[in-house]
Amino acid sequence: MSLRFLTAGETHGPQLTAIIEGMPSNMTVDFEQLNNHLLRRQKGYGRGRRMQIETDTAQIVGGVRHGRTTGAPIALVVENKDWKHWTSIMNVEPIEGTDEEKRRVHRPRPGHADLNGGLKYNLKDLRNVLERSSARETAARVACGALARQLLEQFGIKIAGHVIRIGEIEAPPVGDISIDALIERTEQSSVRVVDEETEKKMEAYIDQIKKEGDSIGGIVECIVEGLPVGLGSHVQYDRKLDGRIAQGVMSINAFKGVEIGIGFEAGILRGSQVHDEIEHGENGYTRASNRLGGFEGGMTNGMPVVVRGVMKPIPTLYKPLRSVDIDTKEAFTAQVERSDACAVPAASVVMEHVVAWEIAKAFLEKFGGDSMEEIRANYENYLNQLAQY
Repeated sequence: MSLRFLTAGETHGPQLTAIIEGMPSNMTVDFEQLNNHLLRRQKGYGRGRRMQIETDTAQIVGGVRHGRTTGAPIALVVENKDWKHWTSIMNVEPIEGTDEEKRRVHRPRPGHADLNGGLKYNLKDLRNVLERSSARETAARVACGALARQLLEQFGIKIAGHVIRIGEIEAPPVGDISIDALIERTEQSSVRVVDEETEKKMEAYIDQIKKEGDSIGGIVECIVEGLPVGLGSHVQYDRKLDGRIAQGVMSINAFKGVEIGIGFEAGILRGSQVHDEIEHGENGYTRASNRLGGFEGGMTNGMPVVVRGVMKPIPTLYKPLRSVDIDTKEAFTAQVERSDACAVPAASVVMEHVVAWEIAKAFLEKFGGDSMEEIRANYENYLNQLAQY
């Protein structure tokens, strides 16, 4: 069975819910680590007041017993603590009276799903769109990805994410730093960068943007080490793992671009400057470089996977943008009460877990089994096959 998940819930509803299907039995669940990744998603310089209201924790209500997965669907719940202020507005039961009509959202915000969703689903209260399209849903996706990440860690696969640009401020290359050191140093940074001087510049830049009533985006990078050759496949377009990762990254709220390895830079270089030469040594086949970001032909080649994503500035601004009232068709400008000036550091964490999910899914397709013991036997047998090739 393929690994998959579904999420449900609204940003101001009582909770976010996720169902994970296809996770093998007998995987030990580290609950502290799971909730730590949810906490990491809430951090980052430039976040709004919502992150002070919520302290996300995932409650597992199915599929895990005595700390180990059973092979049954895993049910996760992430409570919305802000729900208590929205119990009337977000009540699932019909409400009589005119107060709710007065609070109907009929002014779509540029850059959001409000107008498109209202038109598509024929909804005259745009809250029915904005509640679900909110980036709050990524809390559930991080929870799912955190469990996938724990699966991968059982096989020595490590994942790190960091920020390489916020607006005009670009971080210097991290160089040959180990993935463990990258994780350690970015965890200590308010903007998830390695260089301390860059951190200070980014903080000052975000302060300036916020003071001007604007928002700013950036570019984040995810690195995955310890992957075997051959995850994904070249035989069909929808089995190419780099394509699946790209789709997953592009599905994150506000992400507008993705690249693997050197990405778009490959379009301006010669072939001799792009492709990674093949070598063979004590550890088998390897590459002299990693410009292609760990992929060839839609399959992992044993080198670290390197994925970058670009996040646009958050469209909910203190600085007014023009729009049109769907009731009167008249133009208006409106300001908001609460917003993030920059959510790029948090987006880095979200991308880590989206990538982790896609890789875990491909990993189970390759080494599939119903239990961790069966998967490990398949995995070790494949490694022996590679060593003899």
